[in-house]
Amino acid sequence: MADDNARDKPRVHGLGGVFFKAEDPGALAAWYAEHLGVGVQDWGGAVFPWRREDTGGSAYTVWSPFKSSSEYFKPSDKPFMLNFRVDDLDAMLEALRAAGCNVLDRHEDGEQGRFGYVMDPEGHLVELWQPAVEESGE
Repeated sequence: MADDNARDKPRVHGLGGVFFKAEDPGALAAWYAEHLGVGVQDWGGAVFPWRREDTGGSAYTVWSPFKSSSEYFKPSDKPFMLNFRVDDLDAMLEALRAAGCNVLDRHEDGEQGRFGYVMDPEGHLVELWQPAVEESGE
């Protein structure tokens, strides 16, 4: 059972995206489009719209292959990165730091929103994303 105080803690509210390295991202994206019907967009990835259970607001999850030579997942040497959506990036990062987690001194602010990063105990890069706007992403 969940702790009643857990509602007040910062938390993720959905999978923001699945990002992974590929030798030929374009060819792989084309394979997913042809064989699995993934709606790959011009930028090379796809979005899957959904509704938030807690607020009913619209949201989306991103799927995107990266070049195998990409440095984006550094300092991790893993071939994939998890991205989780959060409502309050600053509160989440503060809570992770307070818990002794390996929060990276790296952040990004852009058109899609704000991003912060933490390494999990096995060395996977976890990207935390506070979207700029809740929308379908299409």
